[in-house]
Amino acid sequence: MLRSQTLDSRTQLDLEQDLRALESGKVAWARATIEDRLAILERTKLALRQVAQGWAETAARKKRIAPGSPLVGEEWMSGPYALMAACNGLMQTLSQMQRKTFLAHLPVRRLQHGQLAVGVMPHSAWDRLLMSGVSAEVWMQKGVTEANLDRHAAVAYDVPTDQRNGVVALVLGAGNIAAISPLDAFQKLFIENQVVMLKMNPVNDYLTDYLRAALKPLIERDALRIVLGDGAVGAYLCEHPLVKEIHITGARATHDLIVWGGRADAEGDKAGRIPCNPRRITSELGAVCPTIVVPGPWSRADIRFQAEQIATHKLHNSGFNCVACQTLIMPKDWSHSVALLEQVRDVMARYGQREAYYPGNEARASEYAAHAGHASAIERGPGVPACVLVDLDDGDEAWLTGNEVFGTALATKSLAYQDAESYLKAAIDYANQHLYGTLGANILIHPKTLRQIGRDRFDSLIQELRYGTIAVNAWTGLAFMLPPCPWGGYPGGTLRDPQSGIGTVHNSFMLEGTERTVLYAPWRPFPRGLWSMQLTLLPRPPWFITNRRQHKLGRLLTEFQFKPSWTRLPRIFFNALTG
Repeated sequence: MLRSQTLDSRTQLDLEQDLRALESGKVAWARATIEDRLAILERTKLALRQVAQGWAETAARKKRIAPGSPLVGEEWMSGPYALMAACNGLMQTLSQMQRKTFLAHLPVRRLQHGQLAVGVMPHSAWDRLLMSGVSAEVWMQKGVTEANLDRHAAVAYDVPTDQRNGVVALVLGAGNIAAISPLDAFQKLFIENQVVMLKMNPVNDYLTDYLRAALKPLIERDALRIVLGDGAVGAYLCEHPLVKEIHITGARATHDLIVWGGRADAEGDKAGRIPCNPRRITSELGAVCPTIVVPGPWSRADIRFQAEQIATHKLHNSGFNCVACQTLIMPKDWSHSVALLEQVRDVMARYGQREAYYPGNEARASEYAAHAGHASAIERGPGVPACVLVDLDDGDEAWLTGNEVFGTALATKSLAYQDAESYLKAAIDYANQHLYGTLGANILIHPKTLRQIGRDRFDSLIQELRYGTIAVNAWTGLAFMLPPCPWGGYPGGTLRDPQSGIGTVHNSFMLEGTERTVLYAPWRPFPRGLWSMQLTLLPRPPWFITNRRQHKLGRLLTEFQFKPSWTRLPRIFFNALTG
């Protein structure tokens, strides 16, 4: 059993009251009309707007970001912005729920192996302006076709309203990215028609008052409760008889503790055993995520821009992301390899400077370095943790590729190549066979190289890359912030071997039977991209750690999500172009 500590009577009484309120409200919430849900989301947007600035500034302060730093923008984009966008995405789908007409607006195509790809981004004129050149497809699992797609979308809404009974779900919040906890709750509330007990992570429970204020319309309906507490509170809730489902975003060790208790540490200990927690458990558990550099005719400016991209993959949120790049796969003896690594070092040394706010970073980075035959350090300034850099060929490769560092460390792996296609295949094989987890993989590939390989062949290659999100010339973390994109590990995770987790969240079009999200972004930023006939208006992206105005853009984009308007665009474009 998980419970090893006794709760004080006051805490236990408060938890019981909250759980019983949810139990009493679960049927009413499951049977709430579409009109009611739309009204609640609209009121949530209003409430969120009132607390958005305090939320973002508090999160930045608690993460030790200097006031006025552009990095404050990370807390806008991965906090209030992401939640406001999710409200809009769900409202769009719910407003077209009758006969599921929202599906009619999603373009589809057949992949080489027969699977269905559903285009979810861009979906509006605003998408085409603000995310110019960014596109996303959801690749469905085998068996999902254009003819039966409606049977793989919004399936909870197929149950007649008067037959919906609802359940109480426990969501165990993450401590790193502010929007994770409310977005995980939205998955249960709006896509699965469940009521939610959201238990905050102690690392960021300073957000509790902001979330209670922003989500007050749901709390008033007895559809949501938000509670604080340590591991003892989490254990109590995991085993409570009123809780029927659990969702966790966190570490594999925490997942195993919930599922198996404290008795099984080795994989063999689980074989043939029945989990000690019988509830349906879904999860997102991180990974050793790769960025694959594909050789091609990169210019000096390309090298610098993609170095900024790679540095962002690693150091966004100071490296405390489940989908941060941990392994940089490079072509051996490529003429640009040395220059690219030099530029990555330079960007990391000059940008994204912040303290390591997440507990345990120094110990994890030191343990990581201890398994390297030779580790160097990218020094990043006083009070800022250096980024440990290791070569997988010099160290304990099995350990380094099998353990998520969740912090400021990066490994490189060089693979031989004769041509881009065979190299990409080798890199995909390496990621599949050696890197732990299946959450997200990034591929950086020059457009000319992509044309040489061919779109169909490229699709076939990445179809073999077993990750829940694949970003081409982008960072998979962007998909986290885009409401239509399902977020989670590659299908196939089990309680015994969850890899990067079981199930997905976000997914505002409520698609079921998804396999992965594939995200594309422009190779070059505006205006440089125009010189090579790249028709995009996207400048240096606001999520890059090198963007000098992301703190301005984060606030402006959140306001835009609250109420899209042509009159809001000039200030957004000005700050985007000067970032």
